[in-house]
Amino acid sequence: MAPNPSAADASAVSAQQTALDVWAVVARLLRQLREAGADATITPSQASVLSRLGKGGVSTVSALATAERVRPQSMAATVDALEDHGFVTRSPDPGDGRRQLVELTAAGRARVAGQRDAAATWLEHALEALDEGELRAIATATGLLERMLP
Repeated sequence: MAPNPSAADASAVSAQQTALDVWAVVARLLRQLREAGADATITPSQASVLSRLGKGGVSTVSALATAERVRPQSMAATVDALEDHGFVTRSPDPGDGRRQLVELTAAGRARVAGQRDAAATWLEHALEALDEGELRAIATATGLLERMLP
């Protein structure tokens, strides 16, 4: 008797389904990490720009818009709000006077560090809630995900 294809498919691990599952879990994890470091003083898009500047240093409004996939006008408004909060400053680009360079202030760097610390604390507590076997499985999966990256 031939095996039941639906039963075989149900027990087989599909790369396609696993890819969708990993994508969904990573998206939810990233959202939770962002929310852990968030408060009501800035928007999620402003927090994203602060984080990007914290990783990449000085940038232009145009480069930030491209990286965040928004229109330059929208990014200019975001940068204006961050400047109003005292998190960024703008200065003329010495290589091209038509452009402005955006960089974090000391308050902006402190904000980014606080967001990162809050997210790390949330993740640490979430991992501490797992049993030893689950924690070991997460460590193994992390290593496997790392191997997949270029």
